[in-house]
Amino acid sequence: MNYYLGIDIGTSSVKSLLMDARGNIAGTSQIGYDIIKSSLKHAEQNMEELWAAARRTIADIVKRYPEESAKIQGISYSGQMHGLVMVDKDGRLIRNAIIWADQRSAEEIEKIYQTVGKEAYRSVALNSLSTGFLISSLMWVKEHEPENYEKIHTVMFPKDYIRYRMCGELGTDMSDASSGAIFDTRNRQWAWELIEKLGIRKEIFSECRESSEIAGEVTEDCAADTGLRAGIKIAYGGGDTLMQGVGNGIIAPGTLAANIGTACQLSGGFHEPVYDKEFRTNTFCHVKKDLWMLMGAHLSGGVAMKWLMNQILDMGAFDEMTALAATVPAGSEGMVFLPYLSGERTPYNDPDAKGIYFGMTLKHTRAHMIRSTMEGIVFGLRSSIEIFKGLGIEYHKIIASGGGARGPLFLQMQADIFDCDIYTNQGSEQAGIGAAITAAVACGEYKDYEEACAKLVHMKDEAVSPIRENQKYYEEQFAVYRELYRHNQDLFHLKG
Repeated sequence: MNYYLGIDIGTSSVKSLLMDARGNIAGTSQIGYDIIKSSLKHAEQNMEELWAAARRTIADIVKRYPEESAKIQGISYSGQMHGLVMVDKDGRLIRNAIIWADQRSAEEIEKIYQTVGKEAYRSVALNSLSTGFLISSLMWVKEHEPENYEKIHTVMFPKDYIRYRMCGELGTDMSDASSGAIFDTRNRQWAWELIEKLGIRKEIFSECRESSEIAGEVTEDCAADTGLRAGIKIAYGGGDTLMQGVGNGIIAPGTLAANIGTACQLSGGFHEPVYDKEFRTNTFCHVKKDLWMLMGAHLSGGVAMKWLMNQILDMGAFDEMTALAATVPAGSEGMVFLPYLSGERTPYNDPDAKGIYFGMTLKHTRAHMIRSTMEGIVFGLRSSIEIFKGLGIEYHKIIASGGGARGPLFLQMQADIFDCDIYTNQGSEQAGIGAAITAAVACGEYKDYEEACAKLVHMKDEAVSPIRENQKYYEEQFAVYRELYRHNQDLFHLKG
């Protein structure tokens, strides 16, 4: 039996997953790390720390499953998207990665639009610029760290650096490249005219390939570091939202994924580059040349729960929090949470937006705060569903993914707030599974994603259905939720 290794380079941890060719998970290994916050708007990570974590998880898999690991035929990746990694001519890191959660580049975005024209730019990228996107961060480095900018030989995304350390080849894939927003998303190539107008050297943009193409092989150095066999094929991999889609079998229109991880996304696959003409959503290339992804992006998901647990309530575990939240009725007795703790992308694309607990009274307890936080996270995803519906997108199924698929309370909230049945995967690590499937396709174990997903992705038989009585409260609360940003927008932008 052949085996495949999927490596998921997340924002809070790296997880390696070993899967056989029939879709059975032999084992996983996970190591966490933190975001470096030198100031409120900065969000960075040390890529050497991420590489050390990845190396250790791989070595752990090899040590615990030696017979299976000896049969690994291919490796691929799922990675946090958008972030900027820069290396010099010797392939050495120039500075920490500026990741997706960074908010420092608002002025650079305005300068980009002044140089190119906002509509001209968006008509090529099919996306509005956001802080934390590769191009926004790159222009910030060009303006504020010219000495580092001059050292750049190649720019890439976080998972690309891990792949480089394993196979020695520089490059990226279409999904991540399009998420950097300096990409011609329709034509699946770098946006060379935009690059030229912005005065950026074209040669710093690496080769860009499809996710299941082979990037290289495990080097002798990587083999020594991890215990892997030298010569194992390595595929390019893709962005985490895309790989979660693959892990859930979403490689065609008709099914949406609602993912609650550190951040949240609502996404689906389409055979043409569907985009919102108001640019409230993102459109990126998917894992194969005839597929694109439409995504609503919400910056505070699990990170809001972690903030509440550690910094506000001083509680010990998420399970403890959700058990307490379950003692409160749907709608949190009038308390509504606006989860804009890190700004927001969909639907407002406003890095200065702030979080709000609205409707608090003396009767409310920490249990209400927890439940309203969870409900606010799901309301954010509901706002993306409303945009998708407005674009005429039809779907017959929503699959819950990430942390939002692991507990009955989050699942019930999604069913009630989305007003539809919610399905879940038999596996719990969709991004890692998607990466392993990509490796299997790259190595020819399966002829394409369609065949691989049909054989390897399995949904649970039971779906979670809406509770009609809960929906009544949620519709009322969602109406309040939608007004909170509009009525507080000016206050969010006061400088203090």
